[in-house]
Amino acid sequence: MNNPIHILVAEDDNDISRLLCSIIKKSGYIPQPAYSGTEALLYLGQRRWSMLLLDLMLPGMTGEELLERIDRRDDMPVIIISAKDEPKTKVSVLRGGADDFITKPFDVEEVSARIDSHLRTYARIPQPVLSNVLQHKGLVLDRDAMSVTADGAELTLTAREFQILSLLLSAPMKVFTKSNLYERVWQEPFYGDDNIINVHMSNLRSKLLKAAPQSDFIETVWGMGYRLKS
Repeated sequence: MNNPIHILVAEDDNDISRLLCSIIKKSGYIPQPAYSGTEALLYLGQRRWSMLLLDLMLPGMTGEELLERIDRRDDMPVIIISAKDEPKTKVSVLRGGADDFITKPFDVEEVSARIDSHLRTYARIPQPVLSNVLQHKGLVLDRDAMSVTADGAELTLTAREFQILSLLLSAPMKVFTKSNLYERVWQEPFYGDDNIINVHMSNLRSKLLKAAPQSDFIETVWGMGYRLKS
């Protein structure tokens, strides 16, 4: 990684914030503390971040609320560091888009290792393609022409199906949660009702299978979401 690694630390406890920033500096990265959810949201809108370390019990805006507001197009890993260690809390935030969960009190070496691990993982994931023609294996999607072909066969998709497929093609190795898909495509908060996503995804996959019977383009990552098959 030749470019500087900037990590946003959303933590309202001064001692913990200083400790996390110290861990980040010792690893050769650049930390930026934020002491409330609203301050963190402000920082998120100012630049591209390499990672977010996020406490859940933040003033102004909770960590859960902030997680829902994050635009994941930048493929920024989010590590939750929180004392809220109930299993349902962990499952909720991981399904909501977080990449990892570290329970307080934490081990300094473990935090450092997990930061390095996620940065290495995301460095291997290509950034979303800016071209208006997106391709992956036998899929070709042209945003200008609003056309899609699968193994050479043209598909007729609804606007929502086209948007979902375009999003998956923009980052083929990324797992998109149902929350990611709903909020990016419908531009509304996701409240946990996944029926709409299930129906649209089922219809999209059926059309892809009909057009290209020998290919299975979309993969379900159980408990997490969807991505294109590698």
